Amino acid sequence: MLQFNDIQVSPSQDCFLHNGKVLFDRKFMQVLKFHKEGLAAVADETGWFHIGLDGRPVYEKRYERTFGYYFGRASVNDSGQWCHLDTKGNEVYSHRFAWCGNFQESLCTVRDFNARYFHTDLKGEAIYSHRYRYAGDFKDGTACVRLENGLWQHIDASGSSVHPMKYLDLGVFHKSFAIARDERGWMHIDRNGRPVYQARFRTVEPFYNGQALVERMSGGRAVIDENGRIVLQLNK
Repeated sequence: MLQFNDIQVSPSQDCFLHNGKVLFDRKFMQVLKFHKEGLAAVADETGWFHIGLDGRPVYEKRYERTFGYYFGRASVNDSGQWCHLDTKGNEVYSHRFAWCGNFQESLCTVRDFNARYFHTDLKGEAIYSHRYRYAGDFKDGTACVRLENGLWQHIDASGSSVHPMKYLDLGVFHKSFAIARDERGWMHIDRNGRPVYQARFRTVEPFYNGQALVERMSGGRAVIDENGRIVLQLNK
């Protein structure tokens, strides 16, 4: 039996391949990959919709845009009003958003019609009362949000601050560290929001097995360890 991970998107992104052969004997205007629900977002001359592993549409309605399924939910754009569908193509809730993200850790970033961001649960209900200028996806229980004053902070699933620190720019935590920028430049911070070293850099990447690529303020790139020490100079 055909499995979702046996199917590839063609290099031209207009059809699906299995063992190098075109599936379903047809091409589309555009396709996105199949997800574990066995469904994929596709577009033809009628609009965007979802198909199953048999290549047939799951529902009759067409959308301005559809995206992949995450946690049994797919984000769709219905003429500028966004919502989520379940795996049968039914709308999960009756209200609409100005934009919807994808569910991560059973939570989803959305934007309302007042240009404010927040997170919802699988039923499309806000999980806290706060509203933000921007909100990113949850990862390992935390998300980055931008406050009204333009600063960024980490929040948990209740909308509470994870730590008291706020930064000019901020990334999600990855293996106990996050990238952050203050007035001096970019660095890595720990779960308490504190810098893990004194140095600052023009750019930094998340740590990868204890080391990270950075660009020095003086120019050139290097690799640092979790203490901020340069372990390799890549160029001058």
